[in-house]
Amino acid sequence: MGEVPLYDAFSADYDRFVDWPERLARELPFLEARFREHGVRRVLDSACGTGQHALALARRGYEAAGADLSEGMIARARALAAEAGLQVPFAVAGLGRLAQALPGHFDAVLCLGNSLPHLLTAPEVHAALVDFAAVLGPGGLLIIQNRNYDRIWPRRERFMPLQVHREGEREWLFFRFMDWHESTLTFNVVTLERSGGQWSYRVGATELRPILQAELAVSLPQAGFAEARFYGDYQGNPFDPEASSDLIVVATRG
Repeated sequence: MGEVPLYDAFSADYDRFVDWPERLARELPFLEARFREHGVRRVLDSACGTGQHALALARRGYEAAGADLSEGMIARARALAAEAGLQVPFAVAGLGRLAQALPGHFDAVLCLGNSLPHLLTAPEVHAALVDFAAVLGPGGLLIIQNRNYDRIWPRRERFMPLQVHREGEREWLFFRFMDWHESTLTFNVVTLERSGGQWSYRVGATELRPILQAELAVSLPQAGFAEARFYGDYQGNPFDPEASSDLIVVATRG
């Protein structure tokens, strides 16, 4: 799954890069609506990064846990849980290795933030979906959020919006862009930091594989999921391959 060093190095700045109040306010209503439909109480956030979704859900009374392949991200997640006084377990475990690392079954598994495309082959994606099914109980809920590669891939869209964060006299600029290859892309992150009147920069990159709706529509039933619905955003609009910003999948284990 991708190059973990990018995320280990990025873990210190990740919560500056993401506007968490805005993102959680946009995403949690959709997630909790699906949870209510399925009676979800126990949630696993896979590829959890710094654990912000798991922590937010724990604050809302869910029994939440998180897992990520990056030790740096998990160290940050554990520190945030301790600071908040929340009992949220976090495990170092990548996609396809969740059942080995986390005991018992969950009512729901999340795989958000365009995490699944870090798996670079169709067999790896299938193994991850089988692993999701293994940690879910019967009727358990899987929610995946990817970028809409049905739109992005044919257009070879290269640049993403600049992200800016300020803390007093310090400032961070996060510049993201893609280099496209035959069947994969290189996702590049340039971090510019101003401190003490001086600018410095860091560059990281990892490889991704665009995953289209059609692949998941075939792979999910093969992995044991009985039903899948496809949305184009967190407002619950239907997926439009030509226009949607995201591909959000809501599937139930058979």
